[in-house]
Amino acid sequence: METEDRLLTPGEVATLFRVDPKTVTRWAAAGRIGSIRTPGGHRRFRESEVRALLEGDAGAQTTFESGNAQ
Repeated sequence: METEDRLLTPGEVATLFRVDPKTVTRWAAAGRIGSIRTPGGHRRFRESEVRALLEGDAGAQTTFESGNAQ
């Protein structure tokens, strides 16, 4: 059992990245960050994936940044 697979709300993810929750929702819709839908239709994000993005994991960050290349 993994303790890091807690599910985070868009608001919690937004706080970690210091962005608006709507931005997190747009990232998920664009496939930049994986999400899970609850039975009620709300998005949830795996904490392990979010932490990997924050810590700069090469594989996760490439997926995340692919749409942000400038």
